[in-house]
Amino acid sequence: MSSCNNSIPQPEVFLLAGIPGLESYHSWFSLPFFLVFIIAFIGNITIIFIIHTEKSLHEPMFLLLAMLSVVDLSLVSATVPRMLGIFWLDAKEIRIDGCLTQMFFIPSFYVMESGILLAMAFDRFIAICNPLRYTTILANNSLVKMGLAVIARTIVVLTPAPILAKRLTSFQTNIIPYSYCAYMAMVQIACGDISNYIVYGLMVIVTSIGVDLLFISLSYGMILRAVFRIPSWEARHKALSTCGSHLCVIALFYSPVVFSFLAQTFGYQMPPHFQIIVDNLYFLVPPMINPLIYGARTKQIRERVLQVLGCHPK
Repeated sequence: MSSCNNSIPQPEVFLLAGIPGLESYHSWFSLPFFLVFIIAFIGNITIIFIIHTEKSLHEPMFLLLAMLSVVDLSLVSATVPRMLGIFWLDAKEIRIDGCLTQMFFIPSFYVMESGILLAMAFDRFIAICNPLRYTTILANNSLVKMGLAVIARTIVVLTPAPILAKRLTSFQTNIIPYSYCAYMAMVQIACGDISNYIVYGLMVIVTSIGVDLLFISLSYGMILRAVFRIPSWEARHKALSTCGSHLCVIALFYSPVVFSFLAQTFGYQMPPHFQIIVDNLYFLVPPMINPLIYGARTKQIRERVLQVLGCHPK
């Protein structure tokens, strides 16, 4: 329950605070954010271009990687320019319609990425546990169905967010203590009974990130069981090496969420500016690191990049 003595009606314009408490350091934060954006943009464009032009990479694993790069590119494009506008130009104002739009699309790209990581775990499960049926199970039409399922799940789970936020009628302030319009950040500055809004926010995490992480864990549990039944150590190593890049990406993607969730579960109250920095890591670090991991650890992509740069014979 959030009560207010001096509440204001839902404003037409909200102010994004950026990183509250660290306003004097905004110009310094802008430098790594800008660098992240450039690296993520170039890296993901490169991955998409290579997979699109190289016909030998038109396989399920690489097509899913291309989907991941498209979502990563969309995620940084939806978040970083607005953050830089706050840090460089003090452009903190955002109209309610723009705020609600951000509230839907930014977490949507994040939930889509989680769904694609689950699809990639399924790809590795089939490749290792049922290799003879790999091309049959993961035919192109199956990939299309998985992609549509990821999008449909995202729409169903996140469409209520802007609808519910629009129904909030009174607020403590029009300042959102974030660098983007986050659903929970708006709910926390609202007046009145917000318990149902909080329950919905938790349900989004459980039905998307939580479910995906559970099934990814189950997939890799079965993968490890299958791998350790292989008598040859060399064959085991080869099977596990095909999962290396994906495991790195999974660890990078879910670590901030798990850290934040455990901290709140055990009652550890992080300073507000630290919490916001951690939340920003959800959207900034994976899009930058993912193409670097796959570029460095995937032989076909690494060799193709070197060919483009003229550092490797064709």
